[in-house]
Amino acid sequence: MSYEIARYLNIRSAYGASFGPDGERLSFLMDTTGTAQVWTLEAPRAWPEQRTFYDERVTFASWAPERPELIFGMDEGGNERAQLFRLDAETGVIENLTAMPDAKQRCGSGGHNEPRARIARAKHRWGGWSHDGERFAFASNRRDESVFDIYVQGRDEIGDEATLVCEGDGWLSLSGWSPDDSRLLVSQAYSNFDQDLYVLDLEADEPELEHLTPHEGDVRYGSASWAPDGEGIYLVTDEGDADTLYLAYLDLEGGAQSAPETRAGRKATRETGVLETVADGDGWNIDGIALDDETGRFVYSRNVEGYTELTVGEFDADDPTEFETFPEPDLPGGISGGVSFDPDAERFALSTTGDTVNTNVFVVDIESGEVERWTDAPTAGIPRASFDDSELVHVESFDGLEVPAFLTLPDDAEDGQTPVIVDIHGGPESQRRPSFSSVKQYFVDRGYAYFEPNVRGSAGYGADYAALDDVEKRMDSVADIEACVEWLHDHPAVDPDRIAAKGGSYGGFMVLAALTEYPDLWAAGIDVVGIANFVTFLENTGDWRRELREAEYGSLADDREFLEEISPTNNIEQIEAPLFVLHGENDPRVPVGEAEQIAEKAAEQGVPVRKLIFDDEGHGFSKLENRLEAYSAIADFLDDHV
Repeated sequence: MSYEIARYLNIRSAYGASFGPDGERLSFLMDTTGTAQVWTLEAPRAWPEQRTFYDERVTFASWAPERPELIFGMDEGGNERAQLFRLDAETGVIENLTAMPDAKQRCGSGGHNEPRARIARAKHRWGGWSHDGERFAFASNRRDESVFDIYVQGRDEIGDEATLVCEGDGWLSLSGWSPDDSRLLVSQAYSNFDQDLYVLDLEADEPELEHLTPHEGDVRYGSASWAPDGEGIYLVTDEGDADTLYLAYLDLEGGAQSAPETRAGRKATRETGVLETVADGDGWNIDGIALDDETGRFVYSRNVEGYTELTVGEFDADDPTEFETFPEPDLPGGISGGVSFDPDAERFALSTTGDTVNTNVFVVDIESGEVERWTDAPTAGIPRASFDDSELVHVESFDGLEVPAFLTLPDDAEDGQTPVIVDIHGGPESQRRPSFSSVKQYFVDRGYAYFEPNVRGSAGYGADYAALDDVEKRMDSVADIEACVEWLHDHPAVDPDRIAAKGGSYGGFMVLAALTEYPDLWAAGIDVVGIANFVTFLENTGDWRRELREAEYGSLADDREFLEEISPTNNIEQIEAPLFVLHGENDPRVPVGEAEQIAEKAAEQGVPVRKLIFDDEGHGFSKLENRLEAYSAIADFLDDHV
């Protein structure tokens, strides 16, 4: 039996779980109303209680460690300028904590009295509660839209009472409070493959960032967590010329030590001590670690060709590089979101997703590995058994590189008769993994095959693979798409004349580039919030993002001519396939002008073009009514042209 798109888009997701301070209650986000809101649950599969009732999406929720209250984030119209709100779980009262304009300064030069409108435009990025629940930290671009500063705010303080503890000079974010709440762990990103870690001493008269990870070249330092004694940091990194991320321990108290820097041993000398390998991914990334800094219990995940493997354990109190492991939980799919420990670290909650499993929250008993499903996000009456699994395949590209991809075929695929949607992820430092997509299941149900490639430049396959599309090598990733389509031509089920390209964000650029570079391959193209011209994109993207994006795509100062050369708007005369362009008016990442210019230029070439702009959305579509309109229109467009 087939179902309409509205049924598929009403399949719900539950994610972002956080244990309450009593350990008996979970908060999570669920899109039952059509837009993600905060819900709570007091027992597995019990009736959940909705806690927020906004038209706008809630982006996260985090329980306080000592009181029945939580902080959540919410933006407006998809503009990603999230404000922080406190919800009293007993009374239901909600208070905007970041609404006031002023902030006290404790480091840097001079005070700041910002106008209220500027704070309303600011982004607030959550940095966590202190262990006593009296304070919380966040990063914000209140002072200067292009950089993020670090703030600490008391739970009873509002907006301008927040303390600016340190001015940043780039993309700063927070990784957590030290066990004694005296220090903050701070990360600075220069690109997705180059970061640094710092410690900020909050008890110093003039707090300054202490650099923990001096390095040359691109090195990743991510998922940083304080060790229980506060004398070290656990993190994932590729320091020492590693191609993939491994789990390491950085001793903050050891002082400068002599240690060989080798790819095998990965010990590096620095003023703050030695970085030692704790666990290796055996050729695959260790994605990250969640750690309870009282007990040393942890969960880390390994990404093996997109599939997730979990390790659950407890670090040795005497040797921070040694640990015991507990049984691996049998979860229905990969991790979707973070891990939250209960107050005693006897259990942890997380959300999982798989090809045929919509996202739900599960709780795992650490010592036994037993898994209990807590949420029951519905599938809109569509039988779970009707959902289709993907198959991992590999395609040889023009230079012999193997490109991994996931192919999902409809059950009744007929030889030579099956149309295909080639769905290209964004990023480009992202990765398609076996996860639930109601849109994919809808199209497969309608008889389409669904092909999801991880072309060069994708994350998850090592730093070398991710760098193969950098700057002047950009179009090699588009050539990977050509190789994938040629591979599909040889598949017995596929109709080679009915292949459509679809993608969002950077994936939208890939769609447009594939249509202009290889026009004979496509029956249609769907560009969702995509980049049409790299120069205008970089000129108009959010100030806080420009430097990070130039590290990937090339800079306006040094690479403008090349960026113009490869931009689809400047190669539009090659396009032949009908094009559908969708965008959000409030998109802070890829401004709506990208959609306007590609639609106009394609129409001037006589290409059949449809354009759909949502005035209350940003970088993607978060509201159910907009998703219904968008994907109904996409389905009609594909029916007409494919």
